[in-house]
Amino acid sequence: MNFRWINALLWGNSVALAWMWGLGLFFSVQMTFMFGLQGLLLFAVPNALGLMIFGFLTQIVAKRHAGGKESLSLFFDKFSKPFRLIFYLYQILALTLTVFALAKYLFRPLELVSGPMTALYLCMVVFVVLAAGCLFGEEFGIQRIKFGHGVLGGLLIACVVAVLSSLHPLEPGFLQWQWHAMQPDAWKGPGLPGYAIPLMVGLLVGPWLDLQHWQRAIQIHRENTSIRASYVFGGVIFFLILLFHGCLAAWVMNKGGVAHYGNPGLDGFNYAHELVVQYINSLDARTKGLLPAAYYSFLAICTLTTLDSGYIALKWFLSTHLGGSQNVLVGMIPKRLLDSPIPSFLLVGAITLAGLWARLDLEYFMVFYASFFVGYASLAIARCFVPNSQQPLPQIRMFSLASISLVIFAFGYCTGANVLLILGSLLPPIYVIWLVFNTDLLRVVTEKAGEVIEAASEIPGLRALSKTATLVAGSHVVAPQPQETHALSGYFEGKWFVHSLIATYADTNSVGNIYFGMYGLYVGKARELFFNSVMPAFDLKTTKFLILTRSFEHKFVREAREFDTITVKIRVADFNRKFCTLEHQIFGSDNELLGKGKQSLLFVAAKDYSLLDIPSEVYTAFMPHI
Repeated sequence: MNFRWINALLWGNSVALAWMWGLGLFFSVQMTFMFGLQGLLLFAVPNALGLMIFGFLTQIVAKRHAGGKESLSLFFDKFSKPFRLIFYLYQILALTLTVFALAKYLFRPLELVSGPMTALYLCMVVFVVLAAGCLFGEEFGIQRIKFGHGVLGGLLIACVVAVLSSLHPLEPGFLQWQWHAMQPDAWKGPGLPGYAIPLMVGLLVGPWLDLQHWQRAIQIHRENTSIRASYVFGGVIFFLILLFHGCLAAWVMNKGGVAHYGNPGLDGFNYAHELVVQYINSLDARTKGLLPAAYYSFLAICTLTTLDSGYIALKWFLSTHLGGSQNVLVGMIPKRLLDSPIPSFLLVGAITLAGLWARLDLEYFMVFYASFFVGYASLAIARCFVPNSQQPLPQIRMFSLASISLVIFAFGYCTGANVLLILGSLLPPIYVIWLVFNTDLLRVVTEKAGEVIEAASEIPGLRALSKTATLVAGSHVVAPQPQETHALSGYFEGKWFVHSLIATYADTNSVGNIYFGMYGLYVGKARELFFNSVMPAFDLKTTKFLILTRSFEHKFVREAREFDTITVKIRVADFNRKFCTLEHQIFGSDNELLGKGKQSLLFVAAKDYSLLDIPSEVYTAFMPHI
C-alpha cells in the first residue's frame, strides 16, 4: 500500500512537470502583472482543478470498461480515432508554445548576442532546446519517466529554495503585494471579466486533448496505481509551482515598479512575461549571486519536462495510429519515419521561428486553447460518459464551429471586447451540449417508438385490424406483399454491400446447426457479388491482374439454423499501396449478429503471378465505397 502511494506521488510530480509548458510557465507572470493576486488565482485554481478532474473521470472510465489493467488503453484506442488530428495539433501547438516562450522570454531578453547574429542565435537556441527534449524523451520512455522527473523535481525544489534565499524573503515588504493590479492602466488590454470565463472553460477541459495525460493515465492504471490520487498530487504540486512563479513576479513588481516593465505588442497591449528576467539582468554582479543560475535552471527544468513528455507521447501516438495504418498515402512513407516524432519536432521548430520573426506573443498561441479546442475537448468528455458515444463525429460541423469561435475570440481580444471573449469560449461547449442532447434524444425517441410499435403488433385486436386493412382495399382482395425486397445480386446500404440468402438442409451439420465452414462460403459469395457490382467489366479472359486472398479471419458469435435468413454485409475497410482489407458482418433472421471478421486481398499479375500495387481499376471501383 505504501508503495502505491509513493508511486502515485512520483506520477503526480511527473503530471505537474509535464503540464508546466509555456502556458503555465510564463502566463502566470503575465496574469499577475495584469490583475495582481486575483488574476494569479483565477489562472492557477482552474488549472489545477482541471488536472484533478481529469484524474477522477479517467479513473471512472478505466473501471467501467473491461480489460483489467489494459481497460483504459483499449478504451483510448477506440475513443481517440475520431480525434486523431485534433490530438496531434493540440500537442504540436503546446510544444511550439513552450519553445517559443522560452526563446522569446528568456534567451532574447538576455541579449547574449546582438546585431545580425541575433536571428542565427535564436535558431541555434530553438534547435538545442528541441534536441534536449528528444534526447531525454528517447532516454527514459513512459515506464521510467516518473523516475527521471523525480530527480528533476528535486532539482526544481532546490532552485526554488535558492531563488527565495537570494531574494531575502524576510525583508520588509516581500509579501506586501496587491490583490488587484497595482496600476489598472499598465496592461491596456481586455479586463479581468473577459478572461474569467475563457480561463475557467479552457483550463478545466484542457487536459482531455493532451496526449501526455492520456498516456500517463494509461500507464498509471497499468501499474495498478490510483489515477485519481496521482492527479490530485499533480494538481497540488502544479498549483504550488504556479503560485511560486506568480508571487515571484509580484515581488519583482513591488521592487521595481510596474511602469518599469512591459513591452508593447503588435496589438498595443503591454506584455511582461519576461519581467523577472529583466529584473535579474538589471542587478549588478555582486547582488545577483545564485539568483540567475537558480531561476534560469527553474525555467529550463519546466521546459525540458514538457518537451521530453511531448516526445514520448508523440512517439506512442504516431506508432499506434500511423505506423499501423493501411491508408495508401501513409503506406508510401517509410514506417520508421512515421513512428518518429523528429519530423513533428522540426515542424515545432519551424513554427517557433516563424512566430519569433513575426513578433508574436504567447497569447496569440493561447487563443486556440480558449476557443478552437474547447468544443473538441467538451465533446471528448461527453463521448466518455454519454450513451451515444459511438455516433460518428460531425467533423465538418465541429471544425466550422471551432473556427468561428476562434475568430470571435481573437476579434474580442484585439478590440478588448469582453463579451466577444466570453462568447468565443462558451459557444463551443454550448453547441456540444445541444449536439449530444439532440442526438441522444433522437436515439431514445426512436428506440421507444420501435418498442411501442412492436408491443402494439402483439395486441390481438390491432393485429386483426392490421390484417383486415391489408386484405381489403376497396372491393377487391390485395395479395400479401413481402416484408422486404432484396435484389438477387445484392445491394448497397451506405458503404456496406448486402447479400441475403436462406439457409437450407445442405448447409447444416449433424445436429441441425449451420456448419461452421458455411459462413466462410457465405462471405465468399457476398464478396464475389460485391466485385461483380463495382467492377462489372472485369473479365478473366482479358484481365491483366488477379485478386487473391492474403488472409481471412472470422469470429463466431451466435449459431444459425435451417431456414434462417442469413444476411452478409461486406465493405472496404482500408487499403495501402499493395493490400486491401475487407470487413464483413453476418446477421441472422432477427438481425442478431452471428459473426464478424475481415480479410486481406493482394493483387498479382495474370501472367506470372508477380505481386502488384493495387491496380487503378480497383481504386476507381473501391473508392466510392470507403
